[in-house]
Amino acid sequence: MKKYQLGEFEEYVLLTVGVLHGDAYGVTIREEIQKRLERKVSIGALQSALRRMEDKGFLKSELGETTKARGGKRKRYFKITALGKQALDFNMETRMKLWKEIPDVALQFSTC
Repeated sequence: MKKYQLGEFEEYVLLTVGVLHGDAYGVTIREEIQKRLERKVSIGALQSALRRMEDKGFLKSELGETTKARGGKRKRYFKITALGKQALDFNMETRMKLWKEIPDVALQFSTC
């Protein structure tokens, strides 16, 4: 289990990289998380998470082409790896198993 362990923010980042398939770089990932989750994301926290997940093998990255608009600086694009997909699957399956185990009565609330 340890090899698939994802924190909440890491899971959001991995899912967002998938959503942005082919256009997932720091700025777009940050904007997409902020838009979809209505959650502020610091670029430092995002960069740390991206590096950490690349080190774990959940993501891989490659540099794009240089552009005049960026002063010759290249974007680093991210993609989910097979291990990253396994980690996402593991998280989703674990959550679903837990949801299914909650008795209906535990989610019934009185309005008084």
